[in-house]
Amino acid sequence: MLHKMIEAERGVVHYWASVRPGDRKTLLFTHGLTANHEMFEKQVAFFRDDFNVITWDVPLHGLSRPYADFSYADCAERMKDILDAEGVPRVVLVGMSMGGYPSQAFAAEYPAMVEGFVALDTTPFGLRYYSRSDIWILERVGAMARWFPAETLRKAMAKSVSRTEYSRQLMERMLAPLAKAELVEQMDIAYGGFIKQNRDVRFSFPVLLLLGQYDKTGKVAAYNRQWAQETGYPLVVIDDAAHLSNCDNPDAVNDAILGFVKSLGTRPG
Repeated sequence: MLHKMIEAERGVVHYWASVRPGDRKTLLFTHGLTANHEMFEKQVAFFRDDFNVITWDVPLHGLSRPYADFSYADCAERMKDILDAEGVPRVVLVGMSMGGYPSQAFAAEYPAMVEGFVALDTTPFGLRYYSRSDIWILERVGAMARWFPAETLRKAMAKSVSRTEYSRQLMERMLAPLAKAELVEQMDIAYGGFIKQNRDVRFSFPVLLLLGQYDKTGKVAAYNRQWAQETGYPLVVIDDAAHLSNCDNPDAVNDAILGFVKSLGTRPG
């Protein structure tokens, strides 16, 4: 994977790419809140031999910080910049947790560039899914995090989203460089920003929902069941996995993504 950068007005965005000539499908992985591109190391190792693979540090995360005026619409533009720079006309999006929001924003803005979307322990765009009480809580997640000491917050976050020791240690490693102020800022923009930018969308391409069997993060499980019921999107429950299902049970997640990508058929020339 080659480490590259996109320079934008609001900051520098870092990404990693393994893109080769030919008709290979391209998978663009977008990580979750307070994490970075490292969360997909098991997916990169699995897919890079047979597919083009791109991972990135979302603005305000990983190496892509500092970054001014974060928004999911801006993230979508940076995703397009990356794909344009790599000469990729169409892509399969894989968005984990918060990473599902830039993915859906991109898909809504550039549907012709999307072959399919894997929603990995994330939640849907759509005004009907979120009650007033849901919105009230989401708008205050960052404020509530301010009450906890930084180290307590990091350890609690890592433990709550993982089921395996590998996942917990990986999350702690990704959290370690972040000061408490950065953690709070990321929570504010991830959840409060989502409420402000949420809108109704409709996708014409295939969508696959993946959900960890033991995902207890917020109402992710409930949202996914409603999402599947209202849209008809297939929902696959990943056994023996919590919120970080791609880290807790990478074999099951990789197999599900591979089956989905193969179902998309060959890409038009």
